[in-house]
Amino acid sequence: MSRLRPRSRPRAALLVLLAAVAALVLAPGIVGRLAPGERHTGTATAPEPSPLPGVPSGFFTGSDAEGVRRIAGAEAWLGGGELTVGHTYLPGDRWSNIEGHRELFAPWARWKAGRPGRLFVLNVPMMDRNEAGLSDAEVREGLRHGAGGAFDAHFEALGEGLVEHGLGDAVLVLGWEMNGTTYGHRCGPDPAAWKAYWRQVVGVLREVEGQRFRFDFTPSRGRDAVPWPECYPGDDVVDIIGMDAYDQPEGVSFEEQVSEEYGLAHHVAFAKEHGKPVSYPEWGLFRNGDNPAYVRGMLDWFALHRPVYQTVTDYCPHGVWGCAANPRSAEVVRGALGATARP
Repeated sequence: MSRLRPRSRPRAALLVLLAAVAALVLAPGIVGRLAPGERHTGTATAPEPSPLPGVPSGFFTGSDAEGVRRIAGAEAWLGGGELTVGHTYLPGDRWSNIEGHRELFAPWARWKAGRPGRLFVLNVPMMDRNEAGLSDAEVREGLRHGAGGAFDAHFEALGEGLVEHGLGDAVLVLGWEMNGTTYGHRCGPDPAAWKAYWRQVVGVLREVEGQRFRFDFTPSRGRDAVPWPECYPGDDVVDIIGMDAYDQPEGVSFEEQVSEEYGLAHHVAFAKEHGKPVSYPEWGLFRNGDNPAYVRGMLDWFALHRPVYQTVTDYCPHGVWGCAANPRSAEVVRGALGATARP
């Protein structure tokens, strides 16, 4: 993992705003609503659950039709609390799957049409063989081909399929976690080509008749392999600035996740500077086990910063309904999202 200094420093105004956001959220009574002197640690007792009013929320429960059906089970576990966000992923193994297909779209279209106000969020890979461990040279070549329009037809087919199924107002999370090393659509090997490719894809999708897509730029929290601001493709091709924010590394407190370089506070400040709302497409427990203090901190962060949506990654080790290993964190989530938390 690269630890080089970023090539450019954030503007002074951004630094001032970041400091103000961090100071606000780390003030007593804001993050986690903890007692005086209590710290966010993996061994803390569960903070008192409290409501999360007005923030569209969802659980990722699976990509197939069974994943759609599980949403009702999660709502029952919440005591009737409604999950208004459906979140899934296109497979990134081959272009035919990135184009999407009826078997994936139709169940989500039925779910979305079942009640007014529901939001469909779709993660869209920007490269085939996306989790095949492509070399930097292969990634660089693919990004440059994409920027030149080589893959336009695949994204046109995707857009047309979404509109055909009544999902033309979806939030599309293109090339997520581009600042890391996991995916073939990563930014690090050629940030300029990555940004040009993003712009090319958005241009193609916006030409699809009947579409009202919103495009969500979502890095992972922290620096990772490359500072994520270096991958930002421009305000004219981004509608939402998201962040995937799992509870890691081991031993890192929620306060540190807020204040770290390119962390939660930087994310909010960057979005504000660019006039964009925020989102949290992926978050959940990870390296610190059943950590209700982290969960409370995230939920309070959402209540403070009012994201367009937030979705829990609900399978082990991250989840709460779908993972029995996290009972204390589960109670915090139920208190915030359950029916009794609704106004």
